[in-house]
Amino acid sequence: MKGEDKSKLVSVFDGSLWEAELVKGLLKDRGIESAIQNGLLVNNTLPETAIAVTVLVNEADREAAEAIVRERGDKETPAQ
Repeated sequence: MKGEDKSKLVSVFDGSLWEAELVKGLLKDRGIESAIQNGLLVNNTLPETAIAVTVLVNEADREAAEAIVRERGDKETPAQ
C-alpha cells in the first residue's frame, strides 16, 4: 500500500490580490513555499474586486499554512 500523496497543491486562502500577497509573504517567512492562482488575471485584465485569488501550498504544508492564515486573521481588528 502506497503512502498518501502529499505533492498536490491545495488552497489555504481566498481573497483579494493584496491580501493573498500578504499571506504569501507570511508563509515564506515561515519557510513555506506558496503560489498565487489568478493573480495575473487580476493584475492584467479585471479590476481587483472582480475575482478572488487563491494562495496554494503543497498538501504536506497544509496544516502549518492554515495555522498561519488563522493566526493572521486573529490579529486583525474589526473596523469601527
